[in-house]
Amino acid sequence: MDFDLENPLTSLKEHQSDTIPDLFTSESDHMPSRNFFKCLKTSDFYSSFRQESISLIFQAQYSCNYEPILAYLAINYMDRFISRQEIPEGKPWVQRLLVISCLSLAAKMKNTHFSLSNLQMEESFNFDMQTINRMELLILDALDWRMRSITPFSFVHFFISSFELKDPPLTQALKDRATQIIFQAHNETKLLEFKPSIIAASALLVSSHELFPLQFPSFRRSISSCEYVNRDQLLKCSNELQKMVEMEWHESIMDTVSSSRTPLSVLDRHCIKSESETTNISATALLQKKEIKRRAKRLAVAASDNMVQLNFTDSSRADNSVSRGSLQLVNFSSAITEPTEG
Repeated sequence: MDFDLENPLTSLKEHQSDTIPDLFTSESDHMPSRNFFKCLKTSDFYSSFRQESISLIFQAQYSCNYEPILAYLAINYMDRFISRQEIPEGKPWVQRLLVISCLSLAAKMKNTHFSLSNLQMEESFNFDMQTINRMELLILDALDWRMRSITPFSFVHFFISSFELKDPPLTQALKDRATQIIFQAHNETKLLEFKPSIIAASALLVSSHELFPLQFPSFRRSISSCEYVNRDQLLKCSNELQKMVEMEWHESIMDTVSSSRTPLSVLDRHCIKSESETTNISATALLQKKEIKRRAKRLAVAASDNMVQLNFTDSSRADNSVSRGSLQLVNFSSAITEPTEG
């Protein structure tokens, strides 16, 4: 069954219960560890490792034509893993292996074809499936096998339903804009400290302020009154998202003005192509946005099965020998042979 990030709780038992409280109760289990945000601020290695890994995931998304939600899920797995496991320095192949394995797991969850040969076509290191499967098991264990990630997408419908919008096109426009902001927020280190529900609520507030300024105070009251929402965190997160959106707008204008850059890599070419496509549709998008605002104004006025032994230092566990079924974690480099370049 294809995993739907908007509905992560899909078992019969969970469907029979009230899933909203379950989502809010469980969301912290699907976040990076609490010290991860602080670690990224104080460690240049981990900060660079994360940004480079995200770039590799996006490069794979473009080159293999994966849908954005698959890349988002892979980044979620990657963040949660490196927040719980110590990453060895000076071994660039570890990063490549982690990225490929996270993409492979995300593809399995989304029932998407995963081509290892296409993904490794331009890589310096090549891995066989046995090595990738071993790394997948290590990731699964570090994540306590919680692969049906609870993300901001899981809360969007809940918060939108409290707005009581009567016009389906307006509701869809609000959801689409919030979705764009949530995708973008996944790259921002500052936003890792916020719970998925807070990011979802904040993205909807920023979106509603853009699209429905007259109705924004009502939307803000609706979300702030929710029993599951911390108002201080909501305000802080909303401010960060607003800064992010304003910076994006500024950078898009600068990129449009200085569009004579020469692509230096495959990723650069994809990014420039994406920017060009964005520029081509910007006029249409602007007209649609204005029409949505006019309609909103009128509305407001009117109203693994085998035993595997892996070696990897685990900084979050007191005991290095942790078992889950037949999987055991010990030290990384002696279990996964370092690949040769080429």
